[in-house]
Amino acid sequence: MGRARVKTVFKLSKAGIVAGCIIEKGKITRNAVCQLLREKEVVFEGKIQSLKRFKDDVREVAEGFECGVSVGYAEIKEGDTIDAFAEEVITRRLK
Repeated sequence: MGRARVKTVFKLSKAGIVAGCIIEKGKITRNAVCQLLREKEVVFEGKIQSLKRFKDDVREVAEGFECGVSVGYAEIKEGDTIDAFAEEVITRRLK
């Protein structure tokens, strides 16, 4: 669905660790499944817990915009990449 690059990391008392990101490709949606990549290796995989733009909760952020992303992982560093994707379950059918 989309790719975001972490520009900076914030530690907030209520929300915990929030990554300040810029969307490089596609779009990021709240509750999407994501992978946190560091030097092309998967460090963490989980769901996007919160997505904010200018202190407002949003459902999605498009390419070229900045946002705050919380994934529930405390070891996020500047320069990491967040890849968001959707999982689809396809049922098999007999012919």
